[in-house]
Amino acid sequence: MEPLEKQVEDFDDASVEPGVWRYAHARRVRVVIDGEDYFDLIQQAMLKARQRIMLIGWDFDTRINLSRGRRWWQKGWRRQYPSRLGSFILWLNRHRPGLEIRILKWSYGFIKFFGRGSMLIDLLRWWPHRRIDFKFDTAHPVGCTHHQKIVIIDDDFAVCGGIDMTTRRWDTRDHLEHDPHRKRPRGSYYGPWHDMTMMMEGDVARELETHGRARWVRARGKPLTRPDHTPEESAWPDELEPHFEDVEVGISRARAAYGDAPKVDEVEALFASQIARARRFIYAENQYFASRTICEAISKRLAEPDPPEIVIVHPEEADGWAESLAMDPARAELVEAIRELDTNERFHLYVPYTGETPIYVHAKLLIVDDRILRIGSANFNNRSMGLDSECDVFIDCDRPGNDKVEPVIRKIRESLLAEHLGISEEKVRQLLDRHGSMAGMIAELGDANRRHLKPFHPPEPEEWETELALRQALDPEEPEEMFEVRTPGRGLFRPGSLLARAREKLQRKRGSTNE
Repeated sequence: MEPLEKQVEDFDDASVEPGVWRYAHARRVRVVIDGEDYFDLIQQAMLKARQRIMLIGWDFDTRINLSRGRRWWQKGWRRQYPSRLGSFILWLNRHRPGLEIRILKWSYGFIKFFGRGSMLIDLLRWWPHRRIDFKFDTAHPVGCTHHQKIVIIDDDFAVCGGIDMTTRRWDTRDHLEHDPHRKRPRGSYYGPWHDMTMMMEGDVARELETHGRARWVRARGKPLTRPDHTPEESAWPDELEPHFEDVEVGISRARAAYGDAPKVDEVEALFASQIARARRFIYAENQYFASRTICEAISKRLAEPDPPEIVIVHPEEADGWAESLAMDPARAELVEAIRELDTNERFHLYVPYTGETPIYVHAKLLIVDDRILRIGSANFNNRSMGLDSECDVFIDCDRPGNDKVEPVIRKIRESLLAEHLGISEEKVRQLLDRHGSMAGMIAELGDANRRHLKPFHPPEPEEWETELALRQALDPEEPEEMFEVRTPGRGLFRPGSLLARAREKLQRKRGSTNE
């Protein structure tokens, strides 16, 4: 088989620097927060597509309804396009001559098909249409996942972040405790959900399109040629105001070694360098908090005489029994060790609530000193550092042409804090100025508002759960460790690390207390 570089036009797998695959110019960039806005905007962009739509995701469910269009029972009297995703894609194929639609989904999702009967019907309806191609991505070692969430349209518009086009992703920024619109395809309700992604236009979309074509070929798809030309009309949604214009965007990837493709650890290296750069604060939102390397990077900062404030917003528990078993005990052990190191009380972990209900955080966001903004698919767990395929994008004030973006990043952070705390962005600015810290502001507000941030203290896991976490049995760092029984010395707490020494100190304290 020919090398990938020969099969994919303009593709070069090499990183331009540690932690970064590419830097590219963007004419416009918008951070899209939560599913209500995202599903509306991505539908508008898809309607403007003329050459190719490429959808790359961990999950993809044709049964969901997008924001606009008719429902199936309205077909007789409404001539508008359908809102149901599976039918909408078929409508695009019929009404956009020459438009290709390529969909790449993680292979494990095949099992889910047996519980999604009408999705099987959608695939059968698509099958006669040669310009619609749906593939499962199996190009990874056993136990790894294809976790990227990317959309590319016409080589000029792209989305990269944490939102899959699937069920249980839609919610408003208001995050009502009980929202009748928050329903699964079969009608059952789900809880509040927080997520985000980044929309981009320009050369950065072209780079992501190259990355997407390479991933397509790795998944045994036929090589795709680059679209012939940039369309006269951009797929950028009408009336969508960009957060940034004329900026440089970086792209960072992760994947396990597979076949002739080497391991890529840009995501891990970039997290370490960005955490090390913080001078005033780190604000992060993430689905998990279980990565050894990220916690070691944080522990090094907290051990300094004047560490940055670190605020992390995450869910109360992982989504699903298996995920909870893999992530929650490790989080408990890591947080306990970090807090032992945090003598200046600069580390803060929160769970967002709406009323009495915790909001599930699926976002993957990192903001450093309002000078770095990073959004993508990578979680704060070991899998995202070395097992799963990931893709993050970021804007760094220190890069050429980005010297004016800091105030905008600050506004995005203030907007997110306002969302989580149930107050206005102006009130956030006033409280930050008064307290000089995010934690001080959050403490003053407490749980007075329906939406609030609650300090998180992990429950103590069972002894057997702790043992699994210490050995990284369910969240390993390398594919070959997936089914390996390792000694604790090679697991979550590496001998000689700050975290390991903090844990040993805690154990000595417990021993003296029990004597």
